[in-house]
Amino acid sequence: MYGFLADATVAVHLLALLYMGFGGFLAWRWPKSIFVHIGFAAWGILVNIFPIPCPFTALENYFRHQQGLGDLPGGFNAYYLYDTVFPRSLLPMVALLAFVILVVSYVGAYLRWKHRHDAQDASAHGVQLG
Repeated sequence: MYGFLADATVAVHLLALLYMGFGGFLAWRWPKSIFVHIGFAAWGILVNIFPIPCPFTALENYFRHQQGLGDLPGGFNAYYLYDTVFPRSLLPMVALLAFVILVVSYVGAYLRWKHRHDAQDASAHGVQLG
């Protein structure tokens, strides 16, 4: 059972990472979700810059200990991502790409929000936007 729970924790952790990277695009459709994403993005930045333990990694380590295994060697990113999903040497480029994706998603969310807001103002005043 603990093996399954450890695997489920990995899956949820990966989903959280994907949300951190691409969740800003959900705000294009659901603008208020940007506030949840800001929290996730801030947490992702803090965990990677400062020595703050990630609760998902701690939970996976707990389940690993219940199986008689040790902690993830090097942490979640080092164990599952570096040299598996992308070479460790590309980490600076991956970080820059993640930042660009974040900025694009937020700019797009703002522009879509502004367009909807302007359209609502125009319809309230009986003006037809083109």
